[in-house]
Amino acid sequence: MARTVLDYVPTPKQAVFHASAADEVLYGGAAGGGKSRAIVMEALIRALETPGARCYLFRRTYPELQDTLISEALRSIPPQLGRYHQTRRDFELVNGSVLRFRHCARDADRFRYQGAEMHHLFIDELTHFSLEVYDYLRTRLRAPKGLRIRPVVRCASNPGGAGHAWVKARFVDAGEAGATHTRSVWSDALQAAQERTLLYLPATCHDNPHLSADYVFELEQKPPRLREALLHGRWDAFEGQAFSEWRDEKEGYDTGCGSHVVRPFDVPREWPRWRSFDFGYARPFSVGWWAVSPDGAVYRYREWYGAAGPDQGLRMDPSAIARGIREQEAAFEQGLHVSGVADPSIFDGSRGESIAQRMQAEGVYFEKGENARLPGKMQLHARLALDGQGRSGLYVFSTCRAFLRTLPALACDPARPEDVDTAGEDHAYDETRYFLMARPYAPAAPKAAARRAIDPFS
Repeated sequence: MARTVLDYVPTPKQAVFHASAADEVLYGGAAGGGKSRAIVMEALIRALETPGARCYLFRRTYPELQDTLISEALRSIPPQLGRYHQTRRDFELVNGSVLRFRHCARDADRFRYQGAEMHHLFIDELTHFSLEVYDYLRTRLRAPKGLRIRPVVRCASNPGGAGHAWVKARFVDAGEAGATHTRSVWSDALQAAQERTLLYLPATCHDNPHLSADYVFELEQKPPRLREALLHGRWDAFEGQAFSEWRDEKEGYDTGCGSHVVRPFDVPREWPRWRSFDFGYARPFSVGWWAVSPDGAVYRYREWYGAAGPDQGLRMDPSAIARGIREQEAAFEQGLHVSGVADPSIFDGSRGESIAQRMQAEGVYFEKGENARLPGKMQLHARLALDGQGRSGLYVFSTCRAFLRTLPALACDPARPEDVDTAGEDHAYDETRYFLMARPYAPAAPKAAARRAIDPFS
């Protein structure tokens, strides 16, 4: 075969992406960072290096696949290297390797690949996929020893989407960006542990010298938080964010001004206490403890989030959860009365003893929460609104890590923009709704926003 030269000079950030030896890599952040092209070229390079390699490239829907990865492949891969088959959506290379372009629009579609043997896995816009799809597709990663290759996962994504929370937790929050991190994975079948490596490579529009100035100017005209996501790749602000009012500003931790997150303090014993609960088994359960100040502001001062991983439950029995709640309140509340409110579905006894009844048998009681989704969401919006002094009606202690991780990551439902996308990790949000609906909030008149009678930040 005659020598073929690829018309591809990677940017410095793309070069780091191609050079990484990590098992899983996320090239993510701002729009226009050259991520999709890096995905296609990485797949091509690996396919050319190993004759007979099968590289699977995913987008969530077929139109997205056609408009991005397939179009990029047709534009970038010289015709002498292979041929694209439209009906199969396979790009067969002359050395016997193949790039297979696939989509997974619904979570159940992952089972279409049950028999697939994926030597390398590539996913563009990872936040559009659920953790279940990602984990399942990784189980299809395997290669015959004769190929002498180590299967890897390479992904790209902008912030936002239903999978924003788990992607951020897995990659962005794993540690320092640009550094390779190691985690241990245990196999029950092999009774052995294996080290896996992971890298998050942040991207901004400045990483791509091929972008036009007009594109950058267009990004800069977006609303502030959307601009931060698309232009600078910030994961705490993104298009379609359900609660764009959210502020986590360390400068306000000690004053409560301009930040919903505050440093923990000793909650006065006379403040009423509440406990909110959202049950989960395969999914996480969430318990939040709240205190109400004399001026009506609410403080989430403690939580118990029953998760084995991002959006993965502990599969814990309701009675055991109740015992855990009782033990924590005996230790921390020291005899104070705590009112409980919970997901109304736990009171369903149509198939036998309800979850609420089983928890009552352990001495933990709840009122039936109001599950009206839109009014509950509007209650949270009202609480998050800042007054003229930068104060809000809701604060969260900086120790409530599950709430701080999942609430800012919630996205709007594409089909019902006024509601939260339930495909996201919304368990802490749901129990917060039940609590807020039990104490409906009306913002104070401007003249009442002067100084609190009892101010924990004074």
